[in-house]
Parts: sequence; C-alpha cells; structure tokens
Amino acid sequence: MDDVKLSAEDKALLDQFLAEHRLFLGPDPEIMRNHTLTERSQMEQAAIAKNPDPHQIHHIRGLINAALSEGFQMVNQMGAAPGAKWGDLVTGVYTAQGDLAMIAPHGIIAFAACCFYPIRFIIKYWVDDPTVGVRDGDGFIHNDARYGGIHNTDQSMMLPLFYKGELVCWVSSTVHEGENGACEPGGLPAAAESKYDEGIKMSPFKVVENFQLKRDLVTFLQNSVRDPKLQLEDMKVKLHAAMRLRERMISIIEQFGKDAFVATLRMHLEDTETEMRRRIKELPDGTTRVLQFMDSSLRENVLQKISLAIHKKGDRLIMDFRGTAPQFMNRSVNTNIASFKAALCTGLLQNVWPDLPHTMAVLSPIEVITDRNTIIDAEGEMPQAMSLMPLFKACVCWTIPMNKLNYSVPHRYSAIIASQYDQAATFIYGGITQHGDATGNFCGDINGNGQGARSHADGEHSISPVFGFMCDSGEHEINEEDTPIIRLGAQRLAKDRIGFGKYRGGMGYEQIATARGSGMWGFMTGCEGSKFPSAQGLFGGYSCPSYQLMKIKGINIFEELDKNPKVVEEFDIVRLMNERPIPGGKYSSNDMGMTFELCNDGEIYMICQGSGGGYGDVLERDPELVMKDLREDLMSHDNAWDIYRVVYDRENLIVDVEATEKARAEERKARIQRGKPFEAFCKDWVTPEPPTDVPYLGSWDDNTETWASIPGMMRVKTPSDQIQGVFMPNPKDVRIAQLEAELEACRGGKG
Repeated sequence: MDDVKLSAEDKALLDQFLAEHRLFLGPDPEIMRNHTLTERSQMEQAAIAKNPDPHQIHHIRGLINAALSEGFQMVNQMGAAPGAKWGDLVTGVYTAQGDLAMIAPHGIIAFAACCFYPIRFIIKYWVDDPTVGVRDGDGFIHNDARYGGIHNTDQSMMLPLFYKGELVCWVSSTVHEGENGACEPGGLPAAAESKYDEGIKMSPFKVVENFQLKRDLVTFLQNSVRDPKLQLEDMKVKLHAAMRLRERMISIIEQFGKDAFVATLRMHLEDTETEMRRRIKELPDGTTRVLQFMDSSLRENVLQKISLAIHKKGDRLIMDFRGTAPQFMNRSVNTNIASFKAALCTGLLQNVWPDLPHTMAVLSPIEVITDRNTIIDAEGEMPQAMSLMPLFKACVCWTIPMNKLNYSVPHRYSAIIASQYDQAATFIYGGITQHGDATGNFCGDINGNGQGARSHADGEHSISPVFGFMCDSGEHEINEEDTPIIRLGAQRLAKDRIGFGKYRGGMGYEQIATARGSGMWGFMTGCEGSKFPSAQGLFGGYSCPSYQLMKIKGINIFEELDKNPKVVEEFDIVRLMNERPIPGGKYSSNDMGMTFELCNDGEIYMICQGSGGGYGDVLERDPELVMKDLREDLMSHDNAWDIYRVVYDRENLIVDVEATEKARAEERKARIQRGKPFEAFCKDWVTPEPPTDVPYLGSWDDNTETWASIPGMMRVKTPSDQIQGVFMPNPKDVRIAQLEAELEACRGGKG
C-alpha cells in the first residue's frame, strides 16, 4: 500500500473526505503554541504601500482607543456580573487575520491577550465551513481556556467586521462572569478533578446571527449554570458593547478610508514589536534567574517549583521555564501554555515596561521555552479550573530578573520594583440568597494586592490586582444587598504583615465575612502562600509573610452581639485569634486554599490580602519612615526595633539618631559574625536531592531531571522531557486511612 500513488483527483477526494469526517476539532496546537504576529496580509501590504501619513495614523489610533474605552464603560456600567462592576473585563480590536492590535486602556490585558487564539480558530475552521461560515452580523462566544483564555469563568463575545463585503477586523468584549455550572459554585472549582468538573466549556461557536442572539443556544447556556439571569444579561451586554465598537470602527473607516484603518492596526503592531526589540537590545547581555514556588494544590500542601532563566543576547530574549513542576492529573492548578503567555504579557506591561502599547506585539519577539506536561504547559485533558495559581506567577515572574537587567540601563522606562503580592485572596461564594435566588461568584476585594516596594519609594497599599492595574475593589454595600454576605471588617490594612526593606512593600487589607439570612450559603478560597511567601523582595528586601485562612465556627456572631454588644471590641484578625473573645467558638487556622464549605449564620471567616516584597536593606531605611508607619498604625513597636533597629521615644516617636546609628552598626557587625563563606553555606545547606519529608515537585539541581516526591505516596525522578503527570489521592481518603490506622492501633491489631 505504501507504493500506491494517488492521482490528484483521488487525493483531493481523500482530503475532502477527511476534512468532512474529522472526529473532533480540539484546540489546534499550531494556533495555541504561536504567540507571534502573522505575516502581513495582501490587504495590509497594499494599505502600507500607500505610505499613510503618520500624523493621521496617530489620530486614528486615538479614535480607536476612545472607542475601546467607550465599549469598556458600557459593559462596566450595565454588566450583571460582579466582575463587570469592578473592572474585570476588557474590549479589544484585532486584525482581519486575528492579531490583537489594540486593547482598551482599562481592564484586564490578559483577557484580550489570549482572545486572538479563538479568533484564529474561527478563521481557520469556520470561515469556509458550509455549516458555520462567518458573515456580517455574526457573533461568536467562547470561554474554554484550552482554545484560548485565562480560565473558564471568562466569557468572550467576538464579532467580525465587514466593510463593503470585505472582512476588515474583529472586535471583542470579555468579562469575568463567575458562575459557570462547575462542581463548586462561583466558577473557580478547586475541587475539580477533571476538565469535566469545570462547568460549561465553550469552544468558539456562533451564538449571534443578524446581530441577534440565538435563543435556543442562549437557553442551553442558561440551563448549564446556576445563575441563568446573569448568563442572559451579560451575553446581551457584551454583544451590544461589541456592536458599538463595530459602529465606531465603521465610522473611522468611512472618515479616513479602509486603507488608513488597516494600516493603523498593522503599523501599531509592527512599531510596538520594533520598540520591543530596541529595548531588549539595550539590556546587558547575560542570564538572570528566579525561582518561584506554589505551596498548595488547594487540596493539600505540595511545593511546586516554577523555574525561570531569562537569557538575553543582542535583540534576542529567551524565557526558559524548563525544570518546572509536572502537571497534576486530578488537581485544577494547571494551565496551558497559551494562557500562561497571556499572563506573561500582563506582567511585562504592568511591572516592567508599562508605557508600551497594550498589544500582543510586546510578546511577539520573545521566545518562551517549557517542558511539556508541566503546570504551566499542561495537556488538554488536565483540569485547569484554578489556572490562576500558575498564571499569577506568570504576572510577576519577570519582576526580579528583568529589574536586575534594567538596573544598569542608563534610561529606564519605569521604576525598579520588587514583586507585587500575587494571590487571589478573596472569598468565592455560592448558595441561595436572601432573595431566594441561586447564585455563585467571587468578591471584588480580590483586586487589592499590595504593590512591591520601589527603588525610590514604598509600595502602594492594596493598589490593584496582579493581573490588572485598572480594577476596583467594589462596594461591600452592593454585595450585601445582593447576597447574604455581611462584612464584619472593612478592608483594614493588615498591621505588621509587611514586606520589609529600605522601602517596604505596599500592604494588603483584612477581610472578615459571615453570612446571614440564607440557610444555604457557603464560601471557598482559591489562594496559596500559607507556607511559602508569595511576593519576593529585591536587592535585600524581605518577602511578604505567609498568610492563613482563619475561622470561628460553631457560633452566631449576631446572637452573641445581641446578648453582649461588647463581646467583640474590634473585628481585628490578630485580636480575635489571640484573645478568643467569643465563648464557645471553634477557632482554627488553616491554609488559604479551601474547597467549598457551608457557612451557618454568623460563623466567621477571615483572610487578608498580602504585601508586596520589600526593596533594599532594612538597616538603610530612613528612621522617619519607620516613625511614619508607627503613626499610621501599620507596624508594631517590636518590629521597629527587631527589623529596623531604630531607637526612639515610644511616646512622642522622636528618633534618637546617634543611638540608631550605633545600633545599626552593631547589627551589621553581628551579621558578619553570623555569616558564612558561600562555599561553607552550600556545604551545610545544599543537598543532592529534595528532602524526603517535603512534598516537592520540580527539578532540583538539574533542569533536565524532574522530581515528584509526595511522602507516603511516591518518590520518582524522570527526564524532564518525559513528564506525564502526578495523580493525587483524595484528601478525604487519606484522612480516612489515617483514622482507620489509629483505630486499628487502639484495638491492638485485633480488627
């Protein structure tokens, strides 16, 4: 059979048969692994060949930007999802072949930075498909991160724009909707053990024809989630925002001509890529490295390494992530490489070069190398519902190595900065509201991560989420009107929980919540950093602390306050946990990852946002800045001495300058006494393999070999290019086995 030669006619017939009978159009690796710009199309080449006026191009760019801002505001003001109200959305415009050209000046960069993947899928598979097609008035919906996205809570509406019968560009609107019918309410199921636990998974499909939603498909989607009103309303909102964008783009084309519009989109991309290469070339040649660790699967403690080496030579920049932890086969903290790159784009534009245009072109000249089947490059069958965990690391992984390179560049484009706090410290909720409605979503105080300290100033407190610098933290009053959640603590800055340094990191706030008036309500959290600090310091600055989830169960705080209004003098996490003022309460401190659990009326759940990393040596901090933190009640007197070695009058906060200089000089001498030569330190500290009692995933001293070490379950080493994945036992099964063993021991082995 190998020798049989098909005629051209037979081969065409065979190709047609295979195309028409393909079993499944899954995510296309050719699309999903390519983050670079496409070649100029004939239409773009012809438009640029006309040498458009650069001043006109600049003017058109401004009009497009204004239109994107208008579309953003429409969704922000009319969207039903909590995320819409707090700015967890974005609008974008794409070239005819699907390159992301421009993003709204507000919102979440990554939502648009990965939306070009489903548009490229539509172009490749549906344009010429007689059962689908792409026509004027069509609209496509999508939420499956495997086809391009951050996670499945985000839903995108994408419209092709035709002008005089020719496809000119695409427009999109994306919102973090939240509830999506997953196995846990709220859309972020930490308990998902397969992709089939994640709720609706929409590959790009047509849901709009003649600018009208197709009601049969809308009904199907409403029937797939806990909050059908939310699903319908926000599909309408996204559609009409995209339609408004379309109107604005057509207006620009009619005013300036199609060629000027097409040239603007393409030149915006190419000019940005050219500037990226110029900036890369300015950096000194060499390699800088950083190691990051995720310390939880959100179901059990396990240390997962994310290894990054940034290699720079000439105008070439390589991000090498080889040596990263293997994927989980039944835990949801994986992500695919396309989503990971979108988060990298966010990190570059938020923490390294924020002055660059918001477009995918910033990542186009950068090479990204990974091992397949890792937590950052997971295979499609792996659960990815809590992909935020590695994606948030992607948002900050640039910070340390790139700032080491940028430090020596004569002209800087932003401040040198330590890592921002990078965890989703908020409550995810679900159940029956006080109004009798079923719902599930997340709280807006996810959007208040502490900023990293800067080379010239302290970091800002709770400035923004790590994934988007233009988001708000919402209004608690609105949330309390819509849901049974009652806030007992109102975003008070978390005293002493600081990334210390010459300049300290911006601090996070406490979140203390309970429920009232439902009878069927619960919380979960999707957060790490309870064992291993999340935000790293820079040039001697401290990392942020680790943070815990704390609970007071078995009580009803409202009944206790009725009996004694002063039973709690102040809702402060440290005081509540140390003084334990509520009688009969079951006080507990837990890891920040918690799957969904019911909250009875008046039971208390407490977490806090974290601090950014510190910058520089703590002994170089201006004593007056230490006094300022004391005056603002951000820090205790103990830390003013233990950390900063400042001598002062505790009553009037006047610094004794000479005594402080002497104390710091003595501490520097003590440091020298405590120190060891590097070789001696390595001899005592470095081991040939991971400790046997630490659940550890990732490379150790050689990135070509990966360890999977789970005490009591497995301990293997494998070539990094042959990783398959790690399967974890159900924590309940582990606990049952422990209790059965204890019971057997009590019985003396008699059964």
